[in-house]
Amino acid sequence: MTAVTIDFSPLFELTDDDFYQLCQNNPDVRFERTAKGELVIMSPVGGEGGKREADLITDLNLWNRQANLGVVFSSSAGFKLPNGADRSPDAAWISHDRWNTLTPEQKRKFPPIAPDFVIELRSESDDLTTLRAKLQEYMDNGVQLGWLIDPKDQIVEIYRQGQPVEVLNAPTQISGETFLPAFTLDLKRIF
Repeated sequence: MTAVTIDFSPLFELTDDDFYQLCQNNPDVRFERTAKGELVIMSPVGGEGGKREADLITDLNLWNRQANLGVVFSSSAGFKLPNGADRSPDAAWISHDRWNTLTPEQKRKFPPIAPDFVIELRSESDDLTTLRAKLQEYMDNGVQLGWLIDPKDQIVEIYRQGQPVEVLNAPTQISGETFLPAFTLDLKRIF
């Protein structure tokens, strides 16, 4: 099943607080909201997708515990992007400097900040064109580095601010470059 998008306009508009409450009232449903206010309902991933996601979050978090440069988030975390969209990447990272500018209330709900780094992992039900648009939206909203990992076709697309997308075919690992120093994701468990 692919994601379903519902447009409630002009009937009503979900405020930020309404959207947050909707998510809290339905913890078993994964929601996002587009910049236009459309509600996106996403299906859960299967076992293989969940395993892959856990592997990459584990690797990112283990690196971060050693480097102690920021905060790691799972796919359950939502972020209020500058364009008004509420998005939940499969994994995200924000530097301590930026995270610590937020108030406790902002940190508790959907933080009004674009992550510094995001990973989107294509599941069996994901449309590649939609994921590419999502990565571009992240970049347009200030994300510095983004990875789109496609296990099905064994391709990684690397998004960097101000640069064309780099496509890697069947890489065995990818690097966080200077942005995430010494972070390397081993793709053998993902592919």
